[in-house]
Amino acid sequence: MSRSDQVTRHWLLLQKLESPRGATLHELATFLPEDMARHERTIRRDLEALESHFPLIVERSGSTTRWRLMDGYRHVPKLAFSTTELMALVFSRDLLKPLQGTSLRASLDSVLNKAEATLPSDALNYVRQMQGYFSVGLGPHRVYRQHQQTIDQIMRAIAQTRTVQMRYYSASRDRVTRREVDPYRLWYSVGALYLIGYCHLRKDVRLFAVERIRSLNISNRPCQMPLGFDLEAYVRDALGVMRGPLVEIELLFDRATAAWVKDQTWHSSQKLTMLKDGRLRMILEVSDTPELVGWILHFGSGVRVVRPESVREKVKQEAGKIFSAV
Repeated sequence: MSRSDQVTRHWLLLQKLESPRGATLHELATFLPEDMARHERTIRRDLEALESHFPLIVERSGSTTRWRLMDGYRHVPKLAFSTTELMALVFSRDLLKPLQGTSLRASLDSVLNKAEATLPSDALNYVRQMQGYFSVGLGPHRVYRQHQQTIDQIMRAIAQTRTVQMRYYSASRDRVTRREVDPYRLWYSVGALYLIGYCHLRKDVRLFAVERIRSLNISNRPCQMPLGFDLEAYVRDALGVMRGPLVEIELLFDRATAAWVKDQTWHSSQKLTMLKDGRLRMILEVSDTPELVGWILHFGSGVRVVRPESVREKVKQEAGKIFSAV
């Protein structure tokens, strides 16, 4: 068993042992995923390993033996949050809407519910009053309630460094294909969750939209992220999630559009120059993809592509298609 497998098993077992009643060997075996070893002898070894780090209590009643964490150790000692810090934590609940229905959101909700219960009634009333005139707008986003099992499997595969086998729907090709993927990370961007991993079919690192995964299984095949691979650099050049060849573009915004464009960070590479007549010049280096064309078009007539000519032509052609489709 690899070190990552053992850590994952121990983490899951501790979750069960946190309950006030604890658990029997059979209950612990049932709690573990089917793709993990669930023999009672293996679980006994796990418990022996955990006992060297955590205070486990063994309780026997007749022929039944239960294990649980010692009272007072099941919860982290009270954190010294101030009232305003707790209020801010509760107020942030809406930021988690896209994860509704997942186990991650359930755990975060549990934390927020505890924080809410700790607040004095006056402070809680104030938070609810604030929510009446200040709200969080997330924009377009997907809801992952029905994909909870897939997300849990991906997280487990990443922790265990195991290749996953999946059936994946490709929107561009409008068909489902079978893929073997070495999972690197779950990435949330532009209102959606993506799996970043090495695709054995395409022989390259790819992004997979979680909601397009039709089925997924964790294989016994070990994998690892290449030592020289930089995940942050992989996603850095995209305006959204699509990747392509890098291109340096120069955009010129009219005075009215520049007034609100200049106050936002659109991409980490952007360089902004205010001109004397109130217009704004923007230079940035990004991936040349359909996503880039759509982003430019969303500024309407308030922007002009100065260079390169290839991007100018793509924007012109797409604008023409919009007009002809009306």
